[in-house]
Amino acid sequence: MSDNFNRILITGGTGSFGQAFVSKIFSTNPSLSRIVVFSRDELKQWEMRQKFPVDKFPQLRFFLGDVRDQDRLRRALERIDTVVHAAALKQVPAAEYNPIEFIKTNVIGAENVVQACLDTGVKRVVALSTDKAAAPINLYGATKLCSDKLFIAANNVKGLADIRFSVVRYGNIMGSRGSVIPYFLSMAKSGVLPITDCGMTRFNISLQDGVEMVLWALKNSLGGELFVPRIPSYRILDLAESIGPNCQKPIVGFRPGEKMHEEMITSSDSPHTIDLGNYFAILPSDGHLLKEYAVGGHSYQLVPKDFAYTSGTNPDFLNVDQIRELIRKNVDPEFVPV
Repeated sequence: MSDNFNRILITGGTGSFGQAFVSKIFSTNPSLSRIVVFSRDELKQWEMRQKFPVDKFPQLRFFLGDVRDQDRLRRALERIDTVVHAAALKQVPAAEYNPIEFIKTNVIGAENVVQACLDTGVKRVVALSTDKAAAPINLYGATKLCSDKLFIAANNVKGLADIRFSVVRYGNIMGSRGSVIPYFLSMAKSGVLPITDCGMTRFNISLQDGVEMVLWALKNSLGGELFVPRIPSYRILDLAESIGPNCQKPIVGFRPGEKMHEEMITSSDSPHTIDLGNYFAILPSDGHLLKEYAVGGHSYQLVPKDFAYTSGTNPDFLNVDQIRELIRKNVDPEFVPV
C-alpha cells in the first residue's frame, strides 16, 4: 500500500475477505497508522479482535454500524483516506425470497458509501462485485450490478475532489462461508454430494488472490474501471469428484436464480473492455477513460470483437488433482477425499 494511503476502512470487514485483507495489510505494512473494520455484528467483531489483540495491533479499530446508515458511515470515515467496500448480503436463494432487504443493503448501502466518501475526504475506493452481476438473472446479481454502476458513476460527480472509485469483480472465493466447497466438504461425510447439473461450471479464485487484486486496484486504478481477473474455472462434477470420489452424486436441479455457467464479461461489454495482462478492465462506454489509458502510456490491448469471458468457455480449467491441491492449500491442509 502506498504511504499516501495508510488510513483504511473496510465495510463488512469481519467476513472472510475482510479478515484476510486485514492480515495481508498488517503483514506488508506494519507501520499502518489506522485500519477500521466497519460491520454490524458485535460478536464477529469480538471474535476478530481475539485474532488481532489490541496490544499487538493498536491501530486496528472496530466500528459497529450498518451501511444502511449514512450518518454512521460518515462518522466512521473521519480521517480515513482509503475504503474497501465488502459489505453485502450475498446468498442467492435468500435474495429471491427477501428482495427488499438485499436492495436496502446492496444498493442503498452502496450509495450511502459513495456519498459518505465524497463528503469526508476519502481518496481511493474499491468496491467488491461478483460474477453474478454480469447479465444477472437473480436478485442478488441485479443488486450488485446496481452497486457497480453507482460506484463507477460516482467518478462523474466528484467535481475537483481527489477521489477515485473503481470496482473489482471475480468468481467464487475458494472456501468462503456459504460457498460450494465448504458445503461439499461437509456433505461428503454423509456419502451424498447433490449435483445441480452435470454441465455446470464456475470460476474459482483463492481468498489471497482476491486480496491481492483489491490491493492492485487501489494502487493502479485511474477511477471508473471495473476490473476482472484471469482465473481458472472448474466443473461442478469435477469438484464433487475431487472431494468425494466414493460419494453418491444425485442430480437435484437448479436452485432459484442459478446459471449453468457464470459470466464476468459479456459480449456487450467487449467494445469498451481492455486486456491488462493479469486483469481485464471494463471501462465506461463514453470512451474518456480509454483516452486516459492511451495518453498515460499504460500497457493494454483491446479485446477482440464480441469477446466474452464465461466460466464455460474459459480456456483455463482445473482438473480433479489441481482442485484437491488447491483445497489443501487454501481451505483445509488436512483434506483427504472420501
